[in-house]
Amino acid sequence: MFCKKCGASNRPDALYCHACGNLDLTPEPPARRTGGPGAIWNPNAAANWSLVFTPAFGSYLQMRNWDALQEPAKARAARGWFVASLCVLFGNLFIGMLLGDAAKADSVTRLMLFVFLLAWYFASGRAQGKYVKAKFGKNYARRPWGRALLFAVVGVVAYFVIAIAVGILVGLATKLFH
Repeated sequence: MFCKKCGASNRPDALYCHACGNLDLTPEPPARRTGGPGAIWNPNAAANWSLVFTPAFGSYLQMRNWDALQEPAKARAARGWFVASLCVLFGNLFIGMLLGDAAKADSVTRLMLFVFLLAWYFASGRAQGKYVKAKFGKNYARRPWGRALLFAVVGVVAYFVIAIAVGILVGLATKLFH
C-alpha cells in the first residue's frame, strides 16, 4: 500500500502510513513527480557529486533540500557545513604560503579535503538520504540536475581562477620582499 500524502511504500496489510501516519492508502504507487514546490535533489546523488565538487556543493544542495522538506533546524546545520566547506576551500589557498613548499602544501591540502569530506559525509551528508528513504521511499518530487551541475562547474572554474591568481600574487610578493 502507498500513502497518498507522502508516497511512502507500506506493507500490503497496513492500515496507516508508517512514515507520516496518514490513513489514506492506495494500492497504486503515486506518479513520480519532477520539479515544483517541495521538490528536492536526490540526497544520495548530492553526496556522491560531492566527491567531484566538494562538500560545499553537497551541503548547499542538502541545505536547500531541508528547506523544501520544511526542516529548518536541519537546514541550519547544513548551512553550517556549507560555510565550513567554503572556509576549508579558501583556507587551502593559503596553506602554500604558510608551508613554503608546494609539494608539502599539495599533500596537506589533499589530506585536509579528504578528511573534511569524510567528516561531512558521516556527520551530515548521508543522513538526508536515510531521512528521505524512510519518509518517502522512492516517490518524491525531484529537482532537475542541469542548473545545479552547471553552477558546480562554474564554481570549480572560478575556484581555480582564484587559486591561480593567489599563486601569482604570492609569487610576486615573495620576489618583491625577499
